[in-house]
Formats: sequence, C-alpha cells, structure tokens
Amino acid sequence: MARPRKWRHVCCLPQNTLFGPLRLARGEDGPIVMTVEEYETIRLIDLEGLNQESCAERMGVARSTAQAMYRSARRKLADCLVNSRRLLIEGGDYKLCDARETPCGCPRCLRR
Repeated sequence: MARPRKWRHVCCLPQNTLFGPLRLARGEDGPIVMTVEEYETIRLIDLEGLNQESCAERMGVARSTAQAMYRSARRKLADCLVNSRRLLIEGGDYKLCDARETPCGCPRCLRR
C-alpha cells in the first residue's frame, strides 16, 4: 500500500490561475497544469528569495520534496514560455494557512 501524501502548507492561492499566449496555435494541446504547491515553491524561492530548506520548513515538507516540486514547476514554466502553451494552476495536496495555526511568517499572509 502506498504511503499517504502529506499536506503541504500554502500561504495563499494565486489571484489568477490561467496564463498563456494571446494567440493560441492551431491544434494546441490542453494547458500545462501546475499544482498549487508547485506555485508556492516558485513564489517562496524565486519571489521571496528563500532557499530550498527555508521553503521546505514553511511548507512543512522535506527539503528533497521542496526541491522536486520546484524542479517540476520550473520545467512547466519553461515549457509554457518556450512552446507558447497555456499554464493552469490548480489542484494538489495542500492546506491553506488557517487563523487557528501559528503564523506562517509570510509577508503576504492574508491572516495579518
């Protein structure tokens, strides 16, 4: 039996969930789907400047898990940019910050 996946802590959901080129190519495949936790790793590492260890702590996962999610998210972003594909952010195994929990430390946290 497979081990159950751990919930990843996410501070906030993205304001927009669909990104892509203004003109779509004919016969384009469906959008590339990025999970919310992959989006969170991009936000924490690239936007907030955290290292992978700090990102993993904030999300409540192992550093190797954060690294794998980050690598997957970067590959999806590259595919979208290079091949002019749409990106859809949805799904995943995540839990949003909750007012009953301790603060996540994020400057964008909606609970402040």
